[in-house]
Amino acid sequence: MDTIFKDLNPVLQMLLLMTVFSLLPFVFSCMTSFLRFAVVFSILKQALGTQQVPPSMVLVGLSIILTFYTMSPVFNQMWELGSVPYQKNKDIAGMLVEGSKPLKEFMMKQTREKDLEFFVSLTRKTPPATPEDITIWEVAPAYIVSELKTAFEIGFIVFVPFLVLDLIVANVLLALGMMMLSPTIISLPFKLLIFIAVDGWAMIVQGLVGSFN
Repeated sequence: MDTIFKDLNPVLQMLLLMTVFSLLPFVFSCMTSFLRFAVVFSILKQALGTQQVPPSMVLVGLSIILTFYTMSPVFNQMWELGSVPYQKNKDIAGMLVEGSKPLKEFMMKQTREKDLEFFVSLTRKTPPATPEDITIWEVAPAYIVSELKTAFEIGFIVFVPFLVLDLIVANVLLALGMMMLSPTIISLPFKLLIFIAVDGWAMIVQGLVGSFN
């Protein structure tokens, strides 16, 4: 594949680069740690039941900042490896190929083996001899599926304590005969109190950052 890219006309290489730039939002949201942060924070917001607080823009901004924090070593490697072919002979295609290798390595570390085997088997009749033979487009869907599963597992663990608190409040209201009163109205202050008492935001952020291999 490297030789195919090297033989491309410079004009086609520039078109390829523009295509890659148009895919950057997809790459950032689905092929980096942003995916896990965004899903877990969304589940946390639902578990708290605060509706519009914190605003979605704040959670997305926090996810972006944490993504740059966790992915900075990968981004640095991508820049270092990708700049070599371009500085030597202005090879844009070679820059993209070499620059994508650290990202592929990062995704493979987070991807479950069975998910990777499934997507590789869809495109190949024989398994690859080495991990280097696997393309980034074979790793990407497996990574997304694995990250979604991991994010929902973490989200479930985050959600359960709040769900238990809702059930306790609902049973207390039922025992008092206050069936018309919504349990979420009563449980919300207690959720916030417990979340603040355990320093919930720091706990979840530190846990998420530390969950990447």
